[in-house]
Amino acid sequence: MINSTGSLTYEDYNYLYNQNKIYSSNFSINQIQPSSVDLTLSEECYEICASFLSISGSVRDYLNKVKIKKIDLNNKYLFKKNKTFLVKLNESLNLDKNIYGLCNPKSSTGRLDIFCRTILDYSDKYEKIPMNYNGEMFIEITSQSFNIEFQKGDSLNQLRLVNKRNLYILDNDLQKIHNDDFLTLNKDNRKIEPKIDNGLKISVDLCNINKINAYVAKKNTPTLYYQKTKYHKIQDFWDILSLKKNRIIIEKDRFYILKSKEKIQIPKNMAGEMIPYDTSLGDFRAHYAGFFDPGFGSAKGSYAVLEVKTNEVSFILEDGQSIARIKYEMLNKETKFLYGSTLNSNYQHQNLALSKHFV
Repeated sequence: MINSTGSLTYEDYNYLYNQNKIYSSNFSINQIQPSSVDLTLSEECYEICASFLSISGSVRDYLNKVKIKKIDLNNKYLFKKNKTFLVKLNESLNLDKNIYGLCNPKSSTGRLDIFCRTILDYSDKYEKIPMNYNGEMFIEITSQSFNIEFQKGDSLNQLRLVNKRNLYILDNDLQKIHNDDFLTLNKDNRKIEPKIDNGLKISVDLCNINKINAYVAKKNTPTLYYQKTKYHKIQDFWDILSLKKNRIIIEKDRFYILKSKEKIQIPKNMAGEMIPYDTSLGDFRAHYAGFFDPGFGSAKGSYAVLEVKTNEVSFILEDGQSIARIKYEMLNKETKFLYGSTLNSNYQHQNLALSKHFV
């Protein structure tokens, strides 16, 4: 039973799967993360001419108005840049007892500039899982920098569920947590005062002593094979920038991988979410994949990788400038399953890191 209020844990997701509240004919226990569940592509895919929200009907009702052609992802298929596809996810939901949630791209998806968002029946927002939702889930996918080959079973996004309500942590309490343990460290693993303002503000590291300050996606690249990790050559897909003046010009329609100046931690009884777009910090998107699991950065901290793209005009980022914000929330119970310790985790204690597809 799930009784306690707050964000669900590994144990809760395991329970929901065993109770057929999360159901899939292809489900693997490895999809369950400390405070989220990885979702996977089914074979049912459509190229579409426009995005949509299924506010007053099912996704399938709207799909008939926008589909260009149907594609079978039992076979590998090339998703070309800037074409939009809709894929049914293998997982469906049959929630009850005041459980609701949110979806988000996975870290590897964000670092490849894959714009994806989940669409559900009778839902008025992308990524939103309404309370007590019962039905299918679909994911809209637009690869913006690379031509990428996908197939059934690939995992691009994840869900996080909450019982009754989110227990977001107030700024005063965040400061107390930092005083007792830490939220932020510097590169020498020493505590530094966090920038707390409606969550934890994250700044960008553009210091000129760094060997690499940024990766920028090249405009013309080979095909990227999503199933192949530690396979693709960095130089085929990315330009490497080393800065001399502690600042960078973010050019319109270019995609940048940067990192935070602070090392951060998500305590073991909490989960985090990075806000992907915050107009008070600038007119750009700083993060695609927003979920941080409990235990991220445990003991010695971990940098946050920032996926940056401007929406309108080119702009200048300077070293130490605030670029994103993390909201912390309480889990509904303590969990034994933590990021980077009890479960395999690709980005624990990362530096400036590309996705797992590169060597």
